[in-house]
Amino acid sequence: MHTERREGAPMDATTRPTLESVAQRAGVSRQTVSNVLNAPHLVRADTTDRVRAAIDALGYRPSSAARQLRTGRSRVLGLRLEPVHDGINGAVLDRFLHALTESAQARGYRVMLFTAPDDAGEIAQYSELLDTADLDAFVLTSTHRDDERAAWLAERDVPFVTFGRPWGDRPDGAAAHPWVDVDGAAGTRAAVAHLRRLGHERIAYLGWPDGSDVGEDRAGGWAAAMVDAGHDGFLLRRLHARVPDGVAAGAQAIERVLADAAPTAVVCASDSLALGALTVARSQGTTLAVVGFDDTPVAAAVGLTSVAQPLSEAAQRALDLLLDQLDGTGGTRSREVLLAPHLVERASSRTP
Repeated sequence: MHTERREGAPMDATTRPTLESVAQRAGVSRQTVSNVLNAPHLVRADTTDRVRAAIDALGYRPSSAARQLRTGRSRVLGLRLEPVHDGINGAVLDRFLHALTESAQARGYRVMLFTAPDDAGEIAQYSELLDTADLDAFVLTSTHRDDERAAWLAERDVPFVTFGRPWGDRPDGAAAHPWVDVDGAAGTRAAVAHLRRLGHERIAYLGWPDGSDVGEDRAGGWAAAMVDAGHDGFLLRRLHARVPDGVAAGAQAIERVLADAAPTAVVCASDSLALGALTVARSQGTTLAVVGFDDTPVAAAVGLTSVAQPLSEAAQRALDLLLDQLDGTGGTRSREVLLAPHLVERASSRTP
């Protein structure tokens, strides 16, 4: 038996709400509902509130396929999921990805993940995804000098943003692409200042081999802070170890530096290196103070003081810069965002 649905009653599970049903419930035209969804600046606030209430009551969700036909946009963003070389530091990009996905979803976008073994493979994926999945834009991570990924996208006018600055000098007149990064030098400077307040002066540094722009940025902050404290270059060279990232490498490096320069504290380019140094300090029963970088979950678990990156803010700012390009709403907002990290103090911060 057919029963007419009462006005205002929720639709049954087999009936999908439409623009027409939302318009009828809100007492407006179908075009007004469309404007609320796609051009809210054209609609009065009280009308917008009424339409939004009808959308919530009916559980209406716009058709993504119809919206793509209308706007020419898929509202999908691409990001390469990099191989995990270290389970400790891999957590950094995981947290950035989670924050980016959450922010994008709140603004009606989705993040499509893909893999590639290197930059050339990533570029090949760009080409394929633009042809087959019609992605709107890309988010790049792990930037470096002569980054061909950014050049490829820029040459084809594909919107993108990078989590990481464009390292190296740009050609005269070249415009910088939008980027968000964290000031690594400020982080290691803060670590040295923190250790000096505790009474340390001979502060070592465990960093990465030459060739890492991020590594050089972090090492530069430590070196500048130590020079400001009155230490000469000869001592700094003895206190500075360059090793591949990893717990074992950190342990071996701090043993050498302890034997050669007798530091009372060490700042590290990563939590992996710091964990190695902390393991040696505890096994030898020394009072060596240790500070890591990235504030990974492991740092919290073992009581390691670490420099924390504002990853949620970085993801939000990166998304803002990306949507500025897609929506043309950037205005005077800066396209280059350098965020300040902060120090999270824990038990590994010890006095000499």
